[in-house]
Amino acid sequence: MNDYIPPPLLVARANQYRMRLTVGEHSARHVRRIVRSLLREWEMADLADAVELAVTELVANVVRHVPDRHCTLLVLRQAAGVRVEVTDGCSRLPSVTHAPPPGAEGGRGLLLVDAVVDKWGVEPESSDGKTVWFECLVP
Repeated sequence: MNDYIPPPLLVARANQYRMRLTVGEHSARHVRRIVRSLLREWEMADLADAVELAVTELVANVVRHVPDRHCTLLVLRQAAGVRVEVTDGCSRLPSVTHAPPPGAEGGRGLLLVDAVVDKWGVEPESSDGKTVWFECLVP
């Protein structure tokens, strides 16, 4: 009998996927692969482009703004689409920069998220930290 128990940092269920990460410069590529695979499995591949772009921006924000680079990724299958949450331990809330200075490398990520998802938001956690989330609905 093989009673395989997944490692505690990874939880996959039929309608959700949760993973604790320490992200780095190349983590977004791996996260995109995971999300693409989940969406295909859930027969929501039409959402892949928007979800991949938005999750890339959220992971990049953790790399840039969270000192320890720890976060939890949660992907939830919903009746109307998919919800993605990225929770980290930094209490500083993100802000949308509508007009970043010319030549600035950052500052447009949440504008991109806003442009490709149906809803998004930020929820401060009761302890330190926050959850940045978005939802993409099936057309």
